[in-house]
Amino acid sequence: TLLLGYPLAYHLARAGGRTKGLLLVLLLSPLLVGVVIRSFGWMVLLADNGLINSLVKYWGLAPQGLKLMYNEFGVLVGTVHIYLPFMVLSISGTLQTIAPDLELAARSLGASARKAFWRVTFPLSLPGVFAGCLLVFVLAVSSYVIPVLLGGFKVITTPLLVVQTAIDVNNWPGAAAQA
Repeated sequence: TLLLGYPLAYHLARAGGRTKGLLLVLLLSPLLVGVVIRSFGWMVLLADNGLINSLVKYWGLAPQGLKLMYNEFGVLVGTVHIYLPFMVLSISGTLQTIAPDLELAARSLGASARKAFWRVTFPLSLPGVFAGCLLVFVLAVSSYVIPVLLGGFKVITTPLLVVQTAIDVNNWPGAAAQA
């Protein structure tokens, strides 16, 4: 989520006027749809006969299709998609407080664009990075719906383990300790 979110947050923070508003609408609009509905959307895309596998088979890239769902890949894709806005908003809030003049000053002192970013902008944005990582971690570690729908009970996460301990094993004290 951080690898995808940081470039998005950087462009959002540096965008101006109408572009910024449009990017915010595109970023926040998926949050208007529930997690279950978005997970079902990913199921339509990642299923054995879903859109992605149909295209891959049609193009002859993988005649048998790809295993995109009911494994760690499906859970990862769904989790990143669903929690990406939280990462982007955390980082872009911090990036907006950093004056673009600082990067320009580093550039005028002889730093390349890459060096100015890594020596000036990135260190100043670390509070947003840490906040975004913490927020996404807390949300992802407590996620139940995404692993159930996209992992099909084959990808065991902490919430699934707690439910299995409580319901299947009927060990409520053990499930409470795990929770």
